[in-house]
Amino acid sequence: MATHNGDDGISISSPRSGAVVVSPQGEVDLVRSPQLQTSLQDAMGKLSKGGSLIVDLSGVTYMDSSGVATLVQGLQLSRKKGVDLTLCALQDRVRSIFEIARLDTVFRMTGSLDEALSASAG
Repeated sequence: MATHNGDDGISISSPRSGAVVVSPQGEVDLVRSPQLQTSLQDAMGKLSKGGSLIVDLSGVTYMDSSGVATLVQGLQLSRKKGVDLTLCALQDRVRSIFEIARLDTVFRMTGSLDEALSASAG
């Protein structure tokens, strides 16, 4: 399993062929959103059509609208590329932002990384 831990607090790993996991930590706000966007683009670059990009949000304690917008851009990019994007392990505080904006109906979301990996394998 290849893992890259950037200075930006975002790790990128490939737990299995055809899947890449991006794991940001801490707060995803106006300052950190560009770093997340770069990480999502890097991860998508490692995937071919039909691959799975999983964003593990278990370590994210806070996300503002710029973080949400970055994930929406990531979703649009993944659709253009033919890659599945799944958000997993959202903390309640972060999940509520997606629910209020009704984005929980737009994104595929799972309760854990294992669930996301299982769903992407099938």
